[in-house]
Amino acid sequence: MENKNFNIYQLEQINIGLKNGVDVSIYSNPEFNSWQMREIREGLEKGLDISFYADPKFEDFQMIQIRKGLEKGLDVSKYANPEFDSRQMEQIRLGLEKEIDVSFYANPEFDSQQMEQIRLGLEKGFDVSIYANPKFNNYQMKEIRLCLEKGVDISKFKNPDFDWFQIQQIKQIRLGLEQGLDVSKLVANERNSSRP
Repeated sequence: MENKNFNIYQLEQINIGLKNGVDVSIYSNPEFNSWQMREIREGLEKGLDISFYADPKFEDFQMIQIRKGLEKGLDVSKYANPEFDSRQMEQIRLGLEKEIDVSFYANPEFDSQQMEQIRLGLEKGFDVSIYANPKFNNYQMKEIRLCLEKGVDISKFKNPDFDWFQIQQIKQIRLGLEQGLDVSKLVANERNSSRP
């Protein structure tokens, strides 16, 4: 062990593993930092199939999400991919926990906030294909999702080229429609502002 130039924190994880009777050879590798070692050790102690994440290409926060999925008996192969950051992995894991079809958003092209909006729509049973498009930012996705939630006609709002100002217009139109107000002037303004 000493010949491999482990630091004190790595040695601590190896010693804990030895005390707890796990096969420390799996993570006794200086390429793993102490936090990665800890995640592998905890997985071994819980009898998990750590082969999904016992690889230095995964950061410790990614390992946490994979370990949590394994603990819940989820199909972690849907997100045990270093192309996903830990926040993206979390959104996929949360979707799997809710037993929704994560294939709509288990795509590295979506950031974690976009994934969250798609996941929330799927949890409500919405047709997320309307906005599950990497061209929509998370604010646009949120407004479309909220429109679907409130039963507002979203045909006017499906343009991924809307800028921040237009997103705020959409929000005002949605809020007005929710309250039963006449938003025809706002809709006309939104149409005019979206023209090239």
